[in-house]
Amino acid sequence: MTRRYFGTDGIRGRVGQFPITPDFVLKLGWAAGKVFAREGRRKILIGKDTRISGYMFESALEAGLSAAGVDVLLLGPMPTPAIAYLTRTFRADAGIVISASHNAFYDNGIKFFSADGTKLPDEVEQAIEAQMDLAMTTVDSSELGKARRIEDAPGRYIEFCKATFGGHSLAGLKVALDCANGATYHVSPRVLTELGAEVIEIASKPNGLNINEQCGATDTAALRQAVVEHKADLGIALDGDGDRLIMVDHQGGEVDGDELLFIIAGQMQREGLFNGGIVGTLMSNFGLEQACQRDGIPFVRAKVGDRYVMEALAQRGWQLGGESSGHIVCRHLTSTGDGTVAALQVLKAMVETGDSLQALRRGMTKLPQTMINVRLKQRVELSSVPAIDDAVRAVEDELADSGRVLLRPSGTEPVIRVMVEGEQARQVEQLCGRLAEQVEKAIQALES
Repeated sequence: MTRRYFGTDGIRGRVGQFPITPDFVLKLGWAAGKVFAREGRRKILIGKDTRISGYMFESALEAGLSAAGVDVLLLGPMPTPAIAYLTRTFRADAGIVISASHNAFYDNGIKFFSADGTKLPDEVEQAIEAQMDLAMTTVDSSELGKARRIEDAPGRYIEFCKATFGGHSLAGLKVALDCANGATYHVSPRVLTELGAEVIEIASKPNGLNINEQCGATDTAALRQAVVEHKADLGIALDGDGDRLIMVDHQGGEVDGDELLFIIAGQMQREGLFNGGIVGTLMSNFGLEQACQRDGIPFVRAKVGDRYVMEALAQRGWQLGGESSGHIVCRHLTSTGDGTVAALQVLKAMVETGDSLQALRRGMTKLPQTMINVRLKQRVELSSVPAIDDAVRAVEDELADSGRVLLRPSGTEPVIRVMVEGEQARQVEQLCGRLAEQVEKAIQALES
């Protein structure tokens, strides 16, 4: 019986535990190779971030693919969006990323891209999973796949990123850049430097163990301090695999994905490139929705996860979407979320308007938001608990049109996330606390 391996963001977990073991990765490479080889597709790229287990998994994938008769192009440490781009550039049949994104070094994962740099179709994932149930065999020696390393991969990606900046210059700008000791350490500093910026690098010396450690898009404390100390114009924080972006203004204020989306949308409008609207998620701040309504920009919410943002964009033919966590997709420029490319679009807005990042972010006012996790003993279908519906409606009535309520089961832990947004911080905090208490009581009554 086929076991489901692929999640919404590939296969990910603690190294050494199921499914992320060398044996599993070897067979995964073989299974993927067999599926692609059946269709006459025999060239696959492999890239990785900087965590130490990447060396081991790269070798395992290479061996599995070779055993299936598939040639391998090895890119070495490269950002996830770079693998998506280079898969298209080299006309490969698929791309594989070895990364656990913003997680600590002891985690790792595997993510696949199709030939056009997007997520694999469901039917291909299902075929790979079915192949995993079969005994592993090796093709005849004369048919084994070959492997070679692409030495100019970083340069190719750097030039691609620079091209998205539209010929502008960053001369005169001082930028603090936090690479999270991850996959962007050798490319993103060069992108900014070659465009003319003065770059202050932090967390750009990976050692295999320090990826995302007190740095990067999930922890901007060091970047905020560097911006203020060096009197930089702004700061840029990327995560371990380079697909997430958070920025910092010249006074050390953090600028999240919702605000960055709004700034990029404004720049696209000025360039005449804006098509359709913005796709956010259930967690996007209500202030973004209000700003879009004010400016006549259509706005829709997808489920949390960049996969769902991409799906919603494709369905509508729109170009811009993302999450408050910093996953930002500019489909008019590339096929997946790219922190470096997104940062350049924000910088372009600064250069063309002459405004600071702080001034640009003022176009959108974030609403106060409070979230409380309610722990569960077992999974609960919220719609089946009338008391919870009543409690939610009561809070919504108090907020009227000035806020919103969200109850969302976590996909990774046994909790329900209770979130309330509104214009008054104290009211939001009180309402969220009250609602969380009512949700907890209702669930306890159901579980007893």
